[in-house]
Amino acid sequence: MSIQTLTDQLLSGHRRSLARLITYVENDHPDAAEALERLYPHTGQAHLIGITGAPGTGKSSLVNQLAQAYRRREQRVAVLAVDPTSPFSGGAILGDRIRMTELTGDPGVFIRSMASRGSLGGLARAVGDALKVLDAAGFDKILLETVGAGQSEVEIAKTAQTVIVVEAPGLGDDVQAIKAGILEIADIFVVNKADRPEAKRTAAALKMMLELGHAPAHHLLRHSLLASLDQTSPYEAAGPAWTIPVLPTVAINGQGLDEVVAAIEQHRQHLLDSGELALRDRARLIDELETTLQSELMRQVIARLPADVLAEMVARLDDRSLTPQAAAQKILAAVGLAG
Repeated sequence: MSIQTLTDQLLSGHRRSLARLITYVENDHPDAAEALERLYPHTGQAHLIGITGAPGTGKSSLVNQLAQAYRRREQRVAVLAVDPTSPFSGGAILGDRIRMTELTGDPGVFIRSMASRGSLGGLARAVGDALKVLDAAGFDKILLETVGAGQSEVEIAKTAQTVIVVEAPGLGDDVQAIKAGILEIADIFVVNKADRPEAKRTAAALKMMLELGHAPAHHLLRHSLLASLDQTSPYEAAGPAWTIPVLPTVAINGQGLDEVVAAIEQHRQHLLDSGELALRDRARLIDELETTLQSELMRQVIARLPADVLAEMVARLDDRSLTPQAAAQKILAAVGLAG
């Protein structure tokens, strides 16, 4: 089947073509680039909601309940769950799909697990492209759940428009959020398992940390390309800053979910009213451009580099006669890219 046929079917609501195209982008299929080029003009409509947090906080239960809540509002929902990679097959373990059986069979819900494949920040390499496919397919809400390995999941702040950080009582030090840098990426805090006696203390600790102050501009992550373009940025956020709520839930039975949904919608409206949505999307696109450039340049360098030159550089690194910086310059010179 041609890529044009597949993309046309996707845009007309064909579910099987959606699954196939996500497989294409996940596996870096030769036709994936053409598919994305055809679909890209149809993107930019979905609300991308990231859900992250440490293991055991109940992220999957929260995602399940959020999807059901949006379905009751007659909105189409996609769930992209980034699973840990199987040590045997390299594929996703699929635990999230097993736990979301309530959503199975609903034509307005699409659930996909992707293997993290060791990606830093908890996101699979191809997540951005998979999100474009889901966006073009016409989903109103896309819920992106990360591995949640306890580290700063900065990638989700660069990918999602609204970031929910899930905490739970009884999982360790109340200031663990600060240690993980998690305050820097949250738009909404959810204290799940709020029926536990320690929940109020966990919520109070989070509120205290927020009152001490943190920079809410986590989505405007600075790097060389973005910093240079910011000098002529046409976007400026306006109005009061977003106040990060701390919301108690018991996701297993849906308690507190209405408040979470309301906060998500309020945050979306805040992004639109303040102009911050344009800032976030622009920062995400520039970051994606820089990452793609780095990957493509690396591919071209390796393709042009004679094997004996690479072997020589590695040998000289190994015997400490050359620094990595000097080796990089020699490699660039060998392929005609020395500055």
